[in-house]
Order: sequence, then C-alpha cells, then structure tokens
Amino acid sequence: MNAKERVLAVINRQPVDRLPIDIWMTGEVRQSLLEHCGVNDDFALYKALGIDKIVWVGAGYTYNPTAEADAAAGLYRSTYGQPSRAKQSGNAMYLESAGAPLLGYDTIESLDDYPYWPDPDKFDYEGGAAACKAVSSEYATLGPWVSFYEIFCGMRGMEQAMMDVIDDPDYVQAVLDRIESTQTEMMKRFFAVVGDSLDLVFISDDMGSQSSLLISPRQWDMLIKERMHRWCKMIHDAGYKVFYHTDGAAEALIPRLIDAGIDILNPIQHICPGMEMDQLKAKYGDKIIFHGGVDNQGALPFGSVADVEAETMDCLTKLGAGKDGYLPCSCHNIQAGTPVANIIAMIETVKIRSSEL
Repeated sequence: MNAKERVLAVINRQPVDRLPIDIWMTGEVRQSLLEHCGVNDDFALYKALGIDKIVWVGAGYTYNPTAEADAAAGLYRSTYGQPSRAKQSGNAMYLESAGAPLLGYDTIESLDDYPYWPDPDKFDYEGGAAACKAVSSEYATLGPWVSFYEIFCGMRGMEQAMMDVIDDPDYVQAVLDRIESTQTEMMKRFFAVVGDSLDLVFISDDMGSQSSLLISPRQWDMLIKERMHRWCKMIHDAGYKVFYHTDGAAEALIPRLIDAGIDILNPIQHICPGMEMDQLKAKYGDKIIFHGGVDNQGALPFGSVADVEAETMDCLTKLGAGKDGYLPCSCHNIQAGTPVANIIAMIETVKIRSSEL
C-alpha cells in the first residue's frame, strides 16, 4: 500500500498492512530532519522517513489593504486581519499576536467598516488545486483550513472574545455569520476546481484548555452547533471527510461533534482530563477516527528513545487496537529541540509494531 491508500483505508475502516504514520512539525524540526536524512525537499523527506504524510493544501490568500505599513512594522497579517510578529523563544521562532484588530468595532453596525474582511474573489483557487492534484495520487490531502471561534478569538483577542460570549452573544453571532459566509464561499469555489484530488477538509476550532473547555457546551450549542452541521453536510455532499482539530480537554464536546458529522478527531491530547485514550476508544472508537496522540509535551521532547517507544505503543494499543480507527501522529507539532532519535523512534515503532495489533 502507498501512503494515500493506507490513510484512506484506515479512515474507511478497511484492512491495512500496518497503521500509517503521519507527522506534524515546526520549521526547525523539519530542518533537522532534512539534514539528518540528507535530502532537500519535503517529499524526499517523507520517502526517506517512510512516513504516510497527510499533505496540507489550500487556496492561498495574500491580499492585505495595509500591506506596505505592515511590512514596515515587521508584521504578518492573517486572512482576517490579525497581526503577528516573529519572536524567538528558545530554539524556536513563533508568530506572536501583535494585536486584536476587531477591537474598536464593538457594535454590529460598525462591522461594515472593518477593513480586513476577506474577499472570496482574491483566493488562489487554481494554484491550490494544482498543488493538490500534483500529490494526490500518492498522498492523502487535507485542506483548506477553516474555523469559527478560533478566528473570532484572533480578531477580538482571547480575553475579550470570552467576555463577548457572555456579554454580547448577538454581536458574536454577527461576526461568526460573516466568518462562516466568507469561508463557505471559499470552500465551494475551491471544491469546484480541486475535484476528487482532495480527501479531507480541515476544520480547526480550538475549544479546550489544558484542564477544561474554553466555552460551555451550552454556549457551543448556541454559537457553533448549527454552523458545524452546515459545514459537515456541505463537505460530505462534496465527497470529502471532515478532519476536526481541537487541542486540550474537549471530551465534553465530542458527542456534539460526532452528531454534527465529523469523521476524524485530532490531536488527542491525552494528558488532559477526560481525554484518556482507552476511555475515548471505548466511548467513540466506532464513531470517529482518531489522529495524533503521541505526547509532544513530555515524551517526545524530553524522554529517552525507550520512553518514546513506550508512549507510541501505548497510543497504538489504546487508540489503534485491531489496526482500526487510528492515524498515529505527534500530538500537534513536534517542537524545536526535540531529539531526532526520538522522532525516528516514534516513526519506526508505528511501522514495525502496528502490524502486530
């Protein structure tokens, strides 16, 4: 089986020779692996490591009405206008938030004046589709990135966004209406040109902290529920699967996400309360596919090779018993400074040991 066949077989609950192994990583980790393998590009790296990479695709967006001023200030601005600035932290370079651009647009009426609402005409649909088609015979493809509350938090700032949910839910709904409308149109246009070369659509809407939900299930029902149902139906009607991402302690929302129609849940941050792998498998293993799991807050960056092998086997036996319903991967991006030997140990444990499950 090639990488794509292996990934899609797991998603469709069909027999596999072994479980696939995906990888998420920061740029620094990518560079260390390129050097370790003696290769110069991503696809040569995937082949050298023997991994079943799920390849990210999307319709790029580069239009920015304040591009010149932002460049002079050293700012990067997201599709919805959130500014960020590169910051060095230890071995890693991150984009750190540099403001909440929707602050000051505090009424529903003022939203018309916000300058950064993305224009669906300005996404690069053809370029994204060409990149997707170029790899789709060998690799499963994932994209575009879409979100609801996660974008809202970036636009308003986390503290204000959480206050808005309590103080002014009508305002939150009005902003989410615009976010949903723009991304729905973008997805429809992208789907029309990418066709069957796309496999999975990525909905990222972080709802969990290290210990609990960021908003209550009741608030999720009020703000997000019907939007998720609409997106999942649209994605399924187009012939794709829904890959849903939320970090943290999100177990309380999993039944709602399943009801909405998600197919794959990522990243399974099992160190968080309620996210214990054996319990998730028992409750939801026949309803969704799990992606992720391998701890990148402890075992991968700080453990020994033996620790990583044990952690990976724990994920395989609890989430992937019977070689069913599990796409092994690091739990979110492997961070800068993680030993290459540990990353190789995760990959090789899946490749060698998952056939025994």
